[in-house]
Amino acid sequence: MKLLICALAAPSLFAQYEFGGAFGYGIYRDGTVFGPGSTVEAGIRNRFAAGAVIGEEPYEHISGEIRYLYQDGHPFLSSGGTRIDVQGQSHTFTYDVLFHLQPRDRKLRLFVAGGAGVKGYVIAGPVPATQPFSTIASLTNRDEWMFVVDVGGGLKYALQKHLQLRVDFRDYMTTFPKRQIAPASGNTARGIFQQFTPMAGVSFVF
Repeated sequence: MKLLICALAAPSLFAQYEFGGAFGYGIYRDGTVFGPGSTVEAGIRNRFAAGAVIGEEPYEHISGEIRYLYQDGHPFLSSGGTRIDVQGQSHTFTYDVLFHLQPRDRKLRLFVAGGAGVKGYVIAGPVPATQPFSTIASLTNRDEWMFVVDVGGGLKYALQKHLQLRVDFRDYMTTFPKRQIAPASGNTARGIFQQFTPMAGVSFVF
């Protein structure tokens, strides 16, 4: 029994912990709203992103981390050279599992990652006074929280014993936020909202 308890406890005794931050850019793959005989592009503007991470690596090649990401993106509707938007942002909270290709003692470590959590599309300003696409879709002032899945990868490079450079790429995916970018009655919204996000930053390990 003692040997079993020691075996189960061993990963935590030798766990490595990480705390860091990063900056990047959120690039969206947007959706489309279909109306009778016409369509309008619907999405989020590409803008800067910033985030933080708290992680634990209990095993040589596997770690888990809680991630937060802020992206300063504005919801918009666009068609035929006309575009309207509303000031907005998103807040994403995920738990990711990382699989490292190299052991901890290597200076350069590549990894793949995946996780899930929640993402909030948050409005920070008034909606447009006129909505030229109202027969197809309209922008609203409703915040919307949605289930999000993310996949990606990156690298970690040890600068010093307790300091590392980190480069990440994530693809954050949600369904179409129909309460915030609202199709008119009878119209159809299609598309997975994907936020492709390259980031670079530093983290402390101990």
